[in-house]
Amino acid sequence: VQLQASGGGLAETGGSLILSCAASGSGFIASNLGWYRQTPGKERELVARIDADDRTDYELSVKDRFTISRGSDKNTVYLRMNSLKPEDSAVYFCHGRFTGWGVRPSDDYWGQGTLVTVSS
Repeated sequence: VQLQASGGGLAETGGSLILSCAASGSGFIASNLGWYRQTPGKERELVARIDADDRTDYELSVKDRFTISRGSDKNTVYLRMNSLKPEDSAVYFCHGRFTGWGVRPSDDYWGQGTLVTVSS
């Protein structure tokens, strides 16, 4: 399983960005997908996650501004970020756990990170 993230970039305060992350390979399906973010000197924190039943969970500061969703293939995850704030600036990482051939349900897979910068 390889996760490929895209969609980061520069946005103005109040603007929007959409991040996407696709899992390459075959024979598996995502059980949990999520987005984390990290800024220099801080630990990586959960932003949002979605499970196999499409139940979602959000970090409090992004609730009602960000929306996580899965693609129809179930192995792609999106994060729509609205009403962006400078404090949302970070490197965003997608994360996934999968079931199927050649993967263990407890294994964590990470994308390469995509930079989001929100100007004030």
